[in-house]
Amino acid sequence: MIDLEAGLVFRSEAELLKHFQPQIDKLEAEFERLKKPKDRLEEKVAEIEDHLELTLDEPTEIWHDRHTFPEVPLFIFLRQIEGHAGFHVAVCYVNQQDEPTFVFLHFVTEDLQLVENYRRGELVYDRAFEEVEFGAIEGDALSEGDPLAIGMFVSMLKVRGDKDIVQDEFKKLGTDCREDTIENGDEIWRSTDLNGNQIVTFIKAFPDHEVTELQYIAVTQEDPTSQVHSLLFSFPTNDPSLVDRYRRGENLQAEEVVQESSH
Repeated sequence: MIDLEAGLVFRSEAELLKHFQPQIDKLEAEFERLKKPKDRLEEKVAEIEDHLELTLDEPTEIWHDRHTFPEVPLFIFLRQIEGHAGFHVAVCYVNQQDEPTFVFLHFVTEDLQLVENYRRGELVYDRAFEEVEFGAIEGDALSEGDPLAIGMFVSMLKVRGDKDIVQDEFKKLGTDCREDTIENGDEIWRSTDLNGNQIVTFIKAFPDHEVTELQYIAVTQEDPTSQVHSLLFSFPTNDPSLVDRYRRGENLQAEEVVQESSH
């Protein structure tokens, strides 16, 4: 029984495979065309079938591919393999109860370019977002699961001090401080990251706030053509060393910065 509501109930495995054979053939041909001969992760990973169960139960990412087979609800499950610089990829049929019930293709690979080929369609689940959801505030790119915002926010968390403001306070302080920081920042800094993104950071101190030594930081991305800024994420801190990490690049004046009305 693959999908009762869609009428996909088969009398035998042979009948099931015959039904999905066109999709299996196309997906296997794509994989054979793209894989590299030197990709030998499968030789290093024992019991690949055990990895399949773990990938379906605890994926890192799930992508909904609506275009490869418009008539088939195709979902791609990805999970990074612990102890290896590689991924397990499973291309599945998902029934109307959101359960993966048939696997068209699955493999392990160290080829990140090959993995990128299977990040297609709509990203419907990202474990990384679950880890940063406490810092997502309506209107910023973090709340929309933007990869750049997530990556930068995670990098901030890695260097954040143990005695800094607790995560439970992020959204409340964001309501108190975010807009004031963007509109009336004490400092505004512009820098370019390694991928060429123009990053503009707003910093403001709140000396009268009930949180001692509170400073608030809002990180935006600047459009190089219009110079309009869209909000990536923001956060509170009372750690001067963390604030110093965001004082980099060019120190701007407030009148040089054009705001976007919404993300």
